[in-house]
Amino acid sequence: MKISQLSESTGASIRSIRHYEKKNLITASRLENGYRDFDESAVDRIKTIQLYLGLGFTTNQIEEMINCVDTHFKNEIDELCDEALDAYEGKLAEINRQISNLGVVQHRLKKQINQMKQR
Repeated sequence: MKISQLSESTGASIRSIRHYEKKNLITASRLENGYRDFDESAVDRIKTIQLYLGLGFTTNQIEEMINCVDTHFKNEIDELCDEALDAYEGKLAEINRQISNLGVVQHRLKKQINQMKQR
């Protein structure tokens, strides 16, 4: 399928699809005219990429997870699930730290606003 069709099927912009290809998250063959030709598996791959992006992972982290699964046999997937769990837990810890830091900033801003209003 052409890149425009893949974009329509997934909701991902053509620019994003090109970026995913550049980051080795998806692959395409080339037609004689030079156009990209994606197979049907690219739809699921992009939906997976979008899921990971929605969870806050970077494309570099996504590349590690996706390409790791692609290169291992089915019986090794359980170990990979443990690695994915570690990545998820690490991401959650990072988000919790960010929330905590934002709470501190929020408190300081409220305090400053109240002081300014009292003047």
